[in-house]
Amino acid sequence: MTAAALVVPTTDAHFESLHRAFDVVARERKYLANTQAPPLATSIAFYRHLIANGFPHFVALDGNRVVGWCDVAPVFGHARAHIGVLGIALLPEARHQGLGQALLRAAIDKAWARGLTRIELSVRADNLNAKALYEHMGFMHEGLQRHATLIDGIYHDAHAMALLR
Repeated sequence: MTAAALVVPTTDAHFESLHRAFDVVARERKYLANTQAPPLATSIAFYRHLIANGFPHFVALDGNRVVGWCDVAPVFGHARAHIGVLGIALLPEARHQGLGQALLRAAIDKAWARGLTRIELSVRADNLNAKALYEHMGFMHEGLQRHATLIDGIYHDAHAMALLR
């Protein structure tokens, strides 16, 4: 990976590479709720929905290859329209290079500009690097979600965290 990965808003040109990156991280069976990427068409519909509705979606690029992404998706319900749910991941070779912080900053800034006032996330309790990054970016711990995920017959707890504008 080159030292100068670039964080940019997601466009249609990124969708296939983004989908491949999602699948790589999902198959690690550690960081995402999915253990493999959904069908490409389902993923593209999700990306397009976020972009069309002004929600943050950014990718980190190494050349033309997506090596990470960050999005803030809407939550259901009129009374929760001020809230977005954060999703972020990096390919293994793109971690520990400051890209997570750059992706988060871009997504948070756009979420605030869009009018959101709360960003929520859930991070597995054993993902200490991600939890530390979220804390560094101002996210506060709001509780422990016991048995939040079940992967290969093993339950994992997760931390509920949020950032308020």
